[in-house]
Amino acid sequence: MQRKAYVSGVAAVLAALLAGCTGGSDGGDTTDSSNSDSAGTATAAAEPGRYRNLPEACGAVGKDTLDSLLPGIRQIADEEQREQAYEGEPTLTYDNDRKVGCRWKVESASATDHLFVDFERVVSYDNAVSDDDQARELFATSRTAADLPEPTATETLSPTGMLSPTGTQSPSGKQSPSGTGAPSGSGAPSPAGTPSGTGSGTPSGTPGGTSGPTATPTALQPRVLDDLADEAFLDDELNSSGSTAKQRTVTVAFRTSNVIVTIEYEEQPATVGVVPDSEEMQDRARKLAAQLADSLAE
Repeated sequence: MQRKAYVSGVAAVLAALLAGCTGGSDGGDTTDSSNSDSAGTATAAAEPGRYRNLPEACGAVGKDTLDSLLPGIRQIADEEQREQAYEGEPTLTYDNDRKVGCRWKVESASATDHLFVDFERVVSYDNAVSDDDQARELFATSRTAADLPEPTATETLSPTGMLSPTGTQSPSGKQSPSGTGAPSGSGAPSPAGTPSGTGSGTPSGTPGGTSGPTATPTALQPRVLDDLADEAFLDDELNSSGSTAKQRTVTVAFRTSNVIVTIEYEEQPATVGVVPDSEEMQDRARKLAAQLADSLAE
């Protein structure tokens, strides 16, 4: 009888131990599952950018567009040299999926033109920051560095892209986009018998009838572009230092998802005193930018 009671007691202890182990195991599973979920949430990567590679930069600009941007290219008599000019020169890169570019330079009797196109695919190495957000931050830095001015005049472009016929003075009192003083009214002689305004056909404020420096109309000033890609801006700079021919550089930069595209278009006339046309150069650069943006969207 005593032996039977001893066996029953051992069985009871074993049963209690087994129950305790089972309960501990369940609690451990719950803790592991919770930790696993937390770890998964903490390491979840932000959304990748839309683009995983880049186009071939020198092949991204068509011949017709190069003919427009680089007028001297069609004047190259040697066919082989002309084809080489169309091909452009790729910039040095160590990763074609991250950054590529191409340069063109064409000299003609009237001017030397340069074109540079750069593609950069932005990748974020921070799991909490998406590729798009990283590209947006880099683009904002470039836009700030461009130091775009505040608009100072009231001229606007018409739907056809031409300046409106009624140019007005900016708050600083600079001239209208035509570069001449505004008409004084009828153009009739003044009481002193001397012509006033533009009735005499001579710009006011410019002795001898020569054209003096003029303000850049608002429609052509460096500015943010609202109708190109996700975001874009245009810069226009005229190098007026020294006595050499003036070189104008028009830059159009835009971002689409995690790719930033920069276009630099330069022209330097062969003749001193000739100034490259801002409106024409901006129009050409913007058309190229629109083409590149469309090709990336395909």
